[in-house]
Amino acid sequence: MSNTKFGLFDVEKSSSYERLSDDVPRSKFAKLWAIVEFLDKYGVEARGIERVPPDQRTQTSPLAPFWMWLAANMTISTFSIGCLGNSIFYLGLKDAALTIIFFNLLCTLPVAYFSTWGAKLGLRQLTLSKFSFGYFTSQFPIILNCIACVGWSVVNSIVGAQTLRAVSTTHQIPPAAAIVVIAIGTIMVSFMGYRVVHLYEKYAWVRVSQITRFTESDFGGSGTVEAGDIISFGATVDYTVRMPEDMSSVKIFFWTYIGLNLPLILVETLGAAAMTPFNQKTTWADAYAENSVGGLLGAGLAGPMGGFGSFLLVIMALSIIANNIPNMYSLALTFQNIHPYAQAIPRIFIVIIGSVVYIVLAIAGASHFEEWLETMLNILAYWLAIFSTILIEEHLIFRHGKWTNYDPEDFSDWRKLPLGVASFVALACGVAGAVLGMAQTWYIGVIGGMIGDPEFGGDIGFELAFAFSAITYPPLRWIEKKYWRY
Repeated sequence: MSNTKFGLFDVEKSSSYERLSDDVPRSKFAKLWAIVEFLDKYGVEARGIERVPPDQRTQTSPLAPFWMWLAANMTISTFSIGCLGNSIFYLGLKDAALTIIFFNLLCTLPVAYFSTWGAKLGLRQLTLSKFSFGYFTSQFPIILNCIACVGWSVVNSIVGAQTLRAVSTTHQIPPAAAIVVIAIGTIMVSFMGYRVVHLYEKYAWVRVSQITRFTESDFGGSGTVEAGDIISFGATVDYTVRMPEDMSSVKIFFWTYIGLNLPLILVETLGAAAMTPFNQKTTWADAYAENSVGGLLGAGLAGPMGGFGSFLLVIMALSIIANNIPNMYSLALTFQNIHPYAQAIPRIFIVIIGSVVYIVLAIAGASHFEEWLETMLNILAYWLAIFSTILIEEHLIFRHGKWTNYDPEDFSDWRKLPLGVASFVALACGVAGAVLGMAQTWYIGVIGGMIGDPEFGGDIGFELAFAFSAITYPPLRWIEKKYWRY
């Protein structure tokens, strides 16, 4: 055999897991790693959360994150977020558009900032969180991010299935079959790994951006919802770990920021606009009532354009694949952070298991799309406000913004990480702020109920979660660091 090195290990060696020097018990899954070793020869990424060494960071284009997030957000799931402004919050087009623009521009700032971290340390997002939360407290954001990845895949698959059903009014594909079709496309790309994910996303946006030109001619959220939509891509670090250490952070930040905001603002505003002509076009309202967002798209495309419009609907439905790919890829990398035994499971098998889980959940929840979407986005916004705050404060205040104050090899050694008491208390305080400030259909907090109409309240859970955790973390971390050292 050749001496070629590919991916994580030497192909010439008989057992790939034996080539790793860490304490992860991969021998427990030797048969699975044998499969990985075989697939690695054909381009399937074997690496999990292990650090990407500087000499293996070959992604030299600063435009890579731009293409990545442009495609991931140029989808009908982004369109569905814009629809919530009218369907849930009864906002007019002007108010919805202003909300979309303001909160997208604001909430993508930390996401773009986090994307610059990958090139500096070569570690994934939730792996990096251990340097702020500590080994044990980091389990909370790790588990929540797993839920977020699966949850987003569920709601994305549902809206994709609705759109496929709207292709025909006489021969509709069953929802379960439509969800499986989308899942298969997602598995094929996320299974392959980092390089193929970036390659797919570089071109996937083109077909959808062209279709928006047609929809703009026909289609004449609240802040917390926008925040949950945007910050759910907090794992942007996962997609810059193969960039060189000396890559300009300004360039990575800029192109990530543009790549996020361009599709989010455009497509969400289009979704808000699509909800405004219901009084003039009752058939659109009927289509929306029957197939939700998919029916609305069908009314605007398949109705006036016939067969060509139906073809465009199929393309729009399959755009969901570009949105689900980062969810499944990051799910595997997040799950591996739970425990060394989780890290010992090859990434590709976690992708498959995660896909089966979200297929089952999507089929079960297909009739409750709008309620699931709103609730999940709000909850994600609450916890991600806390997560972002603690990471940024740790980096800027206690590590002085210097990457030399991190030892990337220590991510799995709890003795060389923060104890986690400060982050746990700050997390609890942030949750308390979210509970006090939330205003959901199922619960209105004490402070949230004091804002606006007493019957509905005003949701400031996102803002209070941020404020409570931001105030409590620094003094507690100072005390912890004084006595624990790390």
